[in-house]
Amino acid sequence: PLDIKEETAAAKCTQPCLGESLSISDLECSLCIRMFFEPVTTPCGHTFCKECLERCLDHRPNCPLCKQSLREYLKAGRYSPTVLLQDIMLATFPTQLAERRELHRAEMAELSNLTKNIPIFVCTMSFPGIPCPLHVFEPRYRLMIRRCQESGTRRFGMCIYENGKSFADYGCMLEIRQVELLADGRSLVDTIGRQRFRVLSRGHRDGYHTADIEYLEDRKVSGEELQELQSLHESTYRLAQRFCEHGDLTSRHILMQHGPLPEKEEDIQASADGPTWCWWLISILPLDPSYQLNLFSCTSLRARLAQLQRILTALLQQPP
Repeated sequence: PLDIKEETAAAKCTQPCLGESLSISDLECSLCIRMFFEPVTTPCGHTFCKECLERCLDHRPNCPLCKQSLREYLKAGRYSPTVLLQDIMLATFPTQLAERRELHRAEMAELSNLTKNIPIFVCTMSFPGIPCPLHVFEPRYRLMIRRCQESGTRRFGMCIYENGKSFADYGCMLEIRQVELLADGRSLVDTIGRQRFRVLSRGHRDGYHTADIEYLEDRKVSGEELQELQSLHESTYRLAQRFCEHGDLTSRHILMQHGPLPEKEEDIQASADGPTWCWWLISILPLDPSYQLNLFSCTSLRARLAQLQRILTALLQQPP
């Protein structure tokens, strides 16, 4: 029993001693000059915040301090926290550690907003309900994808480039379904289109584009107008089926790449973006991106179906 009392007394004695011999600056990350958050230590013995190190490795696979190669470390894709350092920070500077955690939480909350400063990937046309596989290799987009996962939203906007602007006025929110991390830090990201949006204002964050947005919704109709819309929907879908069964080499190749024409939805007005099969068709038809964007920004399902009907009729009249 005496031994236990002595050990407890010794432990009590070491804690204040540790606090006296350490200052906050001893527990600062050399990259962000803030108290360590989720500290990780590299094989060469240098410690950084996990996020700070990841951002450095997005650019080159070397230790930011001694420049030793961290290719193998990067390949492992796992960053184990330096538990001892976390315990020391908790024991010596609990208030400052709580403040640092709160700062990180506030940053994550800001990144979670899905209408203000949403991240924008400037690349290709994407559509509601349609898969959009991406190969992510640029440092700014590697950071962007990681943030989308860490903030929990798993969403970002996709827009095409437009002359005279950094990106087009309309885009589609993409949801990350799966990320396959490659050994050199690049990744294959499996995403699917969700809602359409209109860009209200443009911005930047750490090298990638951002935007304040509002979501688009198709105008709902009822009564006689709805009956006419359903009739137009039926006839356009039949044309789409004929186009897919046309059987020339090009359309067979398209079907192999994109899969079959999606089924008709029961309620054509259930989604704010209208039936998925329309977007599938727009994504495979040989249309100019500016024309695709025109169909994309249209909030009248009737107008969109009428356009598709004209295009399909013209394509079906062409000799094989």
